[in-house]
Amino acid sequence: MSVFNYIFGSSQGQNDSNKKINWIPLTFMGQLDEIVTFSSQKPVVIFKHSTRCIVSRTALKQFENEFNLEEEVDAYFLDLLEHRAISNEIAARFNVYHQSPQLLLIKEGKSVYDVSHSDIDAGELKGKL
Repeated sequence: MSVFNYIFGSSQGQNDSNKKINWIPLTFMGQLDEIVTFSSQKPVVIFKHSTRCIVSRTALKQFENEFNLEEEVDAYFLDLLEHRAISNEIAARFNVYHQSPQLLLIKEGKSVYDVSHSDIDAGELKGKL
């Protein structure tokens, strides 16, 4: 691995070989209905990521390094540059202001917690479950 890739990561964050999170790619609009339904049984996390932004890359890497909630939540990953319409629908459906990077916690079909940028913290998220 080059020094550049070590510092900045690959252009596809969900493909990094050392990640601990089993991301579910959020790639089609119908998955939002599934998230609402699934969140009645188990909390769902949505991580909105811009693959061209160093701040987003840094937040993603830090979150992945700290995340240990694999059993407690289902984790969805949205590449918002590829799927901007889904990102816009997330903002509308869950009544949150669009940001990137952004982490949302969905319970019972509603966003009960959303943070962005340096406020994204796996430890803080655990306290919200």
